[in-house]
Amino acid sequence: MAGDTPAEAPRPEIGDSWERLRRLGLDPERGRTAARLSLAEVEHRRRETHLAEVLPILRSTLLLPTTGTPLILAVADAEGHVLWQEGERKLRRIADGIGFDTGARWIEDEVGTNGIGMTLRTGRPMQVHSAEHYLRSHHAWTCVAAPVHDPRTGRLTGVVDLSGPARSMAPYLLQLAATAARLAEAELRARQLETLHLLRTVAAPLLARVDEPAMVVDDAGWTAATIGLPPVPRLRLPAEGWGSATVHWLPTLGECAVEPLAGGWLVRPLSGSADAVAEQTGNAGIRLDLSRPDRPELLVSGAAGSWSHTLSPRHAELLLLLAVHREGLSAAQLAEALFGDQARTVTVRAEVSRLRRYLGGLLDHRPYRITRSAQVSVTGPADPYDLLPTSSAPAVRELRAGLLDGTARLPAA
Repeated sequence: MAGDTPAEAPRPEIGDSWERLRRLGLDPERGRTAARLSLAEVEHRRRETHLAEVLPILRSTLLLPTTGTPLILAVADAEGHVLWQEGERKLRRIADGIGFDTGARWIEDEVGTNGIGMTLRTGRPMQVHSAEHYLRSHHAWTCVAAPVHDPRTGRLTGVVDLSGPARSMAPYLLQLAATAARLAEAELRARQLETLHLLRTVAAPLLARVDEPAMVVDDAGWTAATIGLPPVPRLRLPAEGWGSATVHWLPTLGECAVEPLAGGWLVRPLSGSADAVAEQTGNAGIRLDLSRPDRPELLVSGAAGSWSHTLSPRHAELLLLLAVHREGLSAAQLAEALFGDQARTVTVRAEVSRLRRYLGGLLDHRPYRITRSAQVSVTGPADPYDLLPTSSAPAVRELRAGLLDGTARLPAA
């Protein structure tokens, strides 16, 4: 930051963050005034995120008096707003001096490289130690953070952060924060299962009176009960939501009648033929939305209807490579592109097999490619550094560099 050559290069993810912030014009001496929420808005977001439900387990796991390490526990929402900040009183007063308090928004663009901001951008547990912070005022701190995902939707719902003096932070704290985040997700999952059980209780007498195949799902598509249908854990919902229409096309069932229930929906297939499902391949449009670093999404539209699916990081990498290489790639080529190792074809074949559950006939093999009849587009982020920021795949890193210097382009609609 001072213009001198350091003794050793920063970690790649830290270096990428610094370069991105330098291009944005963020001053490492002053930063920007972080956006803040009112107390009323903080209370509203605490309720909306459901993170209040997991706060007791986070306190009992992370704020242990026996650790001997002065710590602040912070919990932020998916937009980086600090909703809770607890811990040693003296340490919290010092944190208030750098703007790290309840209601502040700790994203990289405003307060530089930090644990919460990097976790939001990369979607994985991160540590930022001392001078790895972009702002000089943060160099006395170390922070570790881990993401918390909503098990109902798979989407990022918040971040758990532990911060303290750089000189006293223990090396195990990153693993501790990641473990606490998994415990929080398990607690959210347990509450979801309770809700599904209640919905199942409501649905049982209704399904007993239905003389045709039917299923009951919650608002996120998770199955509570079925009759006359193979049990599937979750339905892929229409891209535009249920809306007010009473008939929808679903990728696993075809055309269905949909009726609202208390806390869920009754779904009755109107056509169970494989031909109805196969209609998705006719003049289909496939859009890979990578504009949000924390939520890669696949959107498919065609004559039969449209639907969306939130992708795992690996599936997002695979679809991005297949979208860029429409001529197709062999298993060995994909292994080289993803892992830098052509021998890892077994892993590639397993991932493509899982991906085919959602794409069906839209995914060809020998070589692996998206069917030629489909129209494919990729919506990328404004900054090439935010293109699948969790990915360390050689081909993805090469694509980021190509987008940055103008030698590569993403396929457009």
